[in-house]
Amino acid sequence: MKRVVLLSGGVDSSTCLAEALVDCKPEDVLAVNMYYGQRHDREIQSAKDIAAHYGVELMSLDLSAIFVRSDCTLLKSSDAELPTGSYAEQQAEAPGKPVSTYVPFRNGLMLAAAASVADSVGATQIYYGAHADDAAGSAYPDCSTAFVEAMDRAICEGSGGNAHIVAPFIQCNKAQVVKAGLRLGVPYEKTWSCYAGGEKPCGQCGTCIDRLKAFHLNGVKDPLEV
Repeated sequence: MKRVVLLSGGVDSSTCLAEALVDCKPEDVLAVNMYYGQRHDREIQSAKDIAAHYGVELMSLDLSAIFVRSDCTLLKSSDAELPTGSYAEQQAEAPGKPVSTYVPFRNGLMLAAAASVADSVGATQIYYGAHADDAAGSAYPDCSTAFVEAMDRAICEGSGGNAHIVAPFIQCNKAQVVKAGLRLGVPYEKTWSCYAGGEKPCGQCGTCIDRLKAFHLNGVKDPLEV
């Protein structure tokens, strides 16, 4: 059974790749990484390192032209500063609305692209590492269960029933994702999460805070913790 895995190089997608490989050979898995103009394009190297670690092929796509008109703070094209503090703190300023690092329908675009790739290579499953923490409060609405179910129906219909989404962590929080990854031996030292994209994690952006908390809740130190 061939599988396509969306691989950003972060904790969630790297754990998702490990999950996809539990009962599948590396030669039957295609990882897909996408550049979309993100400031932290350092994660692309992490995706390459993770793919190499597991011996899977990595396909790279450039979607950056689609977002050139977006003012999302996560993008290089934005002049705004990246927000700091937890996602809960950020949402307190605009309850029920996406955070400023939400890239407009990015995950929908990525899943649609992955569906085309899957249909082209004869893959029946598209692994997607979204988890419940990102969807909470509509911080990232394209991580919600409702969104995944809707995209899954569209992909199944549009591919003639040939492909569908597998989201193993959609009901999990990030600490549970890390717990699964620790059990699977995911090399988290090779991953990258920080939105600032420097040489070391800033420890202050929402994703850094969530990552550190997830590791600490599992009683272990984040290998990238400074």
